[in-house]
Amino acid sequence: MRTGIKSIVWFKEVTKNDIPLVGGKGANLGEMTNAGIPVPPGFIVTADAYYKFLKEAGITEKIRHLLAPLDSNNSKQLQGISVKVKETIIKARMPAVLAREIREHYKEMGRGLVAVRSSATAEDLPDASFAGQQTTFLNISGEDEVVKAVQKCWASLFEARAIFYRVENKFDHFKVGIAVPVQRMVQSETSGVMFTIDPTTSDPTKIVIDAVLGLGEMLVSGDVTPDHYVVDKKSMKIAHKEIKKQEWKLVKRGSENVKIILTPEEQSRQKITDKDILFIAQMGKRLEDHYAHPQDVEWAKEDNVIYIVQTRPVTTIGKVAAIARHEIKETPILVGSAASPGIASGPVKLVSDPSRIDKVMVGDILVAEMTTPDFVPAMKRAAAIVTDRGGRTAHAAIVSRELGIPCVVGTEKAMATLKDGQVVTVDGGGGKVYNGKIEITVVQKKRTGVKLQTKTKLLVNLAQPELVDRVAALDVDGIGLLRAEFMVAQIGEHPSYMLKQGRGQEFIDKLADGLTVFAKAFHPRQVVYRTNDFKTNEYRALKGGEKFESEEENPMLGYRGASRYITDIETFKLELAAIKKVRQKYENLWVMIPFVRTVSELAQTIKIMEAEGLKRSPKFKIWMMVEVPSNVILLEKFLAVGIDGVSIGSNDLTQLTLGVDRDNERLAVLFDERDEAVMLSLEKVVRGCAAVGVTCSICGQAPSVYPELTEKLVEWGITSVSVSPDMIDQTREIIAGVESRLKK
Repeated sequence: MRTGIKSIVWFKEVTKNDIPLVGGKGANLGEMTNAGIPVPPGFIVTADAYYKFLKEAGITEKIRHLLAPLDSNNSKQLQGISVKVKETIIKARMPAVLAREIREHYKEMGRGLVAVRSSATAEDLPDASFAGQQTTFLNISGEDEVVKAVQKCWASLFEARAIFYRVENKFDHFKVGIAVPVQRMVQSETSGVMFTIDPTTSDPTKIVIDAVLGLGEMLVSGDVTPDHYVVDKKSMKIAHKEIKKQEWKLVKRGSENVKIILTPEEQSRQKITDKDILFIAQMGKRLEDHYAHPQDVEWAKEDNVIYIVQTRPVTTIGKVAAIARHEIKETPILVGSAASPGIASGPVKLVSDPSRIDKVMVGDILVAEMTTPDFVPAMKRAAAIVTDRGGRTAHAAIVSRELGIPCVVGTEKAMATLKDGQVVTVDGGGGKVYNGKIEITVVQKKRTGVKLQTKTKLLVNLAQPELVDRVAALDVDGIGLLRAEFMVAQIGEHPSYMLKQGRGQEFIDKLADGLTVFAKAFHPRQVVYRTNDFKTNEYRALKGGEKFESEEENPMLGYRGASRYITDIETFKLELAAIKKVRQKYENLWVMIPFVRTVSELAQTIKIMEAEGLKRSPKFKIWMMVEVPSNVILLEKFLAVGIDGVSIGSNDLTQLTLGVDRDNERLAVLFDERDEAVMLSLEKVVRGCAAVGVTCSICGQAPSVYPELTEKLVEWGITSVSVSPDMIDQTREIIAGVESRLKK
């Protein structure tokens, strides 16, 4: 609908295509309203209004200054900076015209109680859910209070957990906007969450519904354990029911939420009728068909009317598709609900409050009454998660499935039973916790009874060492993109800074240690390591970086990739020395050169590598990233330099072909790898490589997001496809299907 800057829009004025204007949550509310789904009415204060506020208040530079010294892994510092940034936003004056418009829209929708929700422009996207990063304000009444709540939502864009999330996912703080939906409150008699695919098994034939009595806040927070219903999607009949005891509920009294103790009869009864279960399931099926993707849906019932209050894409499909079958004969010490499959052992860390998450180290078992978004930094370090309360749709369950780690929820007594330091084994798929470390014989679970064999190799994109063993156990032919940036960020110091201090060998050893983790886990399968492609702004963030990096107006098009290698040769040699060190034991480690602008740059880079003893051979392959349009236009000349393969970086290639910054929320709708210009480039590269017998792969996000693109690549003759870990099984099946059709 974008025809100019609008500060406020009604739900009916926007659709799913308006994420840059109203964020993921707002776009889905508009899309559902226009599709005839029963959604409580409301309006949205747009992201444009937020950006206008920052500009008129003149606080952008102050916020940037407050964020400058941030170490996102320093929890205390992170919390302190968050408080100061939020105070800056809340104390700033909202433009008078906007405040008046908010009041007028609130009056027009009939006043009364409303929910004022945050809808970030990077939220609820297909590749990242992490709901709950910003704040929602419920039971808001009165014109002035609604205006204040909108400003508080803006401030919540800088909650500590939201700042941490953006840093971890490399989002620019000022390229993530925030819109604010203002929606009529539903005073829920019952409420819940529905997945149109089983979130713990990725079974697409099931619809899963969780339900609690009262308001829905306590469901996602994990305060209570919900009823659990399973509906067969084909027959639309109830296949399974688990009725859980609920001792209390939240209800609205005046302007407050009040905790009401339930009678014994109320505690044990089914939360909604079978008729309601099937109605909600029908709504879910309708939403899945409308969006052509499985959905994670929030619903609420008021005065015998069921409303859909939110929907978002399920982001964990495939992450649980290849979890191992196993049999444990020991007696469990705790039993709860299976929330995220997999098995892990480690020492227990009891966390009674998010302020104590620093005690959780890599490989620990995080145990809590329940988790909130503030626990996420610790959850990313944990090997598994166990909670006392909550169901399969609680925060702990959702995030565990995102991270691909085992999780058991609703054990009721984990905090009281387990001790700090006690070693336990968590069976996330079975919903059980065992004392001690249990050795298990693993048999991989396949989607079909026969392992699919494909001529086209299936590779994986990987960066984080804590995932390597789990991913190496999957049906994958190697790593098609091993990113250097995570390992260099873990070292934390600029390599030139270390070199100048006489600590070059320390950098070599640390990088080699990181590379060894991947090469060893996948040996003898190929591991294609992309040499460091940090941009100047990222290098400056490392210790000592400011001494070696200038500030660039546009780092994306600045001093990066091969241009660095042929200019700062001594620093490049540190990286090459680390590669050589690893290859002394693991010859499956290959090299891929990123962001090569000219044929001369490629030739000079290879010459430097050869001088350092890294010369192409049957056991050592050199690839080049194809991500600059010049690589496509002059493909034959680049290949003639002498390389073993190319891998298409569809992200940068699409940006540079279309002239679109994919992180710019105003242009996001234009970023599409399926654009005709990009598709013609992809076809030229794949067919051109095939004609001269050079390996051709792709390692951008495109094949992970668009299965139809994978089909085209295989048809053109691509030799391998590298995808994110969650898409391994699905992509293998797509490749097998295309090859069968083409009789490869």
